[in-house]
Amino acid sequence: MTGENKEVRVRIAPSPTGSLHFGTARTALFNLLFARSKNGKFIIRIEDTDLERSKKKFEEEILEGFEWLGIKSDETIIRQSERGEIYEKYLRKLLEEKKAYFCYCTKEELTEEKQFMLSQGLTPKYNGRCLNSPPKDREPQLIRLKVPEKIINFKDLIRGKVSFDSRLIGDIAIAKNLKTPLYNFAVVIDDFEEKITHVIRGEDHIPNTPKQILIQEVLNIPMPEYAHLPLILNPEGGKMSKRYMETSLLSFREEGYLPEAMINFMAFIGWHPKEDKEIMSLEEIIKEFSIERVQKGGAIFNKEKLEWINSQYLKMMSDEEAGEKIKKFIPKEWAEKKEIFKRAVSSLKERLKKISDFKEEANFLFEIPEYEKKMLLWKETDIKKEEEILKRIKKIIEENTSNRDEKIVALAEEEGRGEVYWPLRVALSGKKNSPPPLELLSILGQTESLSRIERAIEKLKNEK
Repeated sequence: MTGENKEVRVRIAPSPTGSLHFGTARTALFNLLFARSKNGKFIIRIEDTDLERSKKKFEEEILEGFEWLGIKSDETIIRQSERGEIYEKYLRKLLEEKKAYFCYCTKEELTEEKQFMLSQGLTPKYNGRCLNSPPKDREPQLIRLKVPEKIINFKDLIRGKVSFDSRLIGDIAIAKNLKTPLYNFAVVIDDFEEKITHVIRGEDHIPNTPKQILIQEVLNIPMPEYAHLPLILNPEGGKMSKRYMETSLLSFREEGYLPEAMINFMAFIGWHPKEDKEIMSLEEIIKEFSIERVQKGGAIFNKEKLEWINSQYLKMMSDEEAGEKIKKFIPKEWAEKKEIFKRAVSSLKERLKKISDFKEEANFLFEIPEYEKKMLLWKETDIKKEEEILKRIKKIIEENTSNRDEKIVALAEEEGRGEVYWPLRVALSGKKNSPPPLELLSILGQTESLSRIERAIEKLKNEK
């Protein structure tokens, strides 16, 4: 076990066989939080021993996703594909010491044996035939570890004591050949070589832990401490759908979520601070983080909560900062209408759940909306009356006085709120739902507002 005086060292080790997903990113964050809270080191390692499925483009995307979140390795990133000689050295050592042996069984034979054991109600495991009587007329298919019959115990920092009976595991495969280690073997060697003190990962890895402990024991290398994070569940408490768990993390960026909000949201999936807080920066979370406060049971992924957290971070931004981020999600021409864009950002920023919402929320401000003429009418109001009301509003705006809004409010008190505000809203936005009409006047400015009101008046004239 790790000594108390040793520097804490943790790692995240994604496989570049696909995009960086939410679950992997959340595991990386918890490792980073633990390391920072202990003044330790956080390391990224690329586990690319699966040469057929591993792609450079996936590695680049994974690292880009981490960088977007602000998750960076404290040391040089290593790749398993570059460490073949190291794994071979340890494999040869085990073979020479008779702690491992070559297995000659074909995939078909192993599948047949597994199905037979299942049909007998037995736990499927390798029967050790190649240890006792290896065939002489075949090429070896695997290298297996000789597994002693024993109870394997370890203390999980989240779950407490965990025990496994090695008799249910059998002799485990640790490599395809001397040049191609399998996951459980390579990860043990890498953790040892990189002096990893704590392995923090998802609970789906719990079945791997006893196998890795067995490898550590036969190699006489220290065992790191383990902590297995809870599963991520949907709001109903069921298994999280692949729609989110297998969605590339960068797609959240493309949807307009902020990295600060994603970090805040991820940290609260399976962990909570002592006080009842919901918005916390990475620095604040690090100060309060402790592995003891990570829950054992499944943690909820609530998209509505993510949107709410994201909206809070948007509200905290300055108009200038929000505007720069919004520019990436809108047509270039919108941002060129500088004054309207500036006022639109200031007005709509607090209504947005994510940055990409601005395009839909604000499109009517930059592109003249089309709408049916009848939308201008408030309930059963006479067309002629609505035309006259819009003309009076137009006159007030043309006067361009500082008490413009007060005059329009007075008109609404005189003629009726619906009769005044409804046609003004539709004339300016082309929508039934929009920011308040007086706010729209301020966003659009005098010239654009008058142009749209005149257009509405013409619609009503043509309706008579």
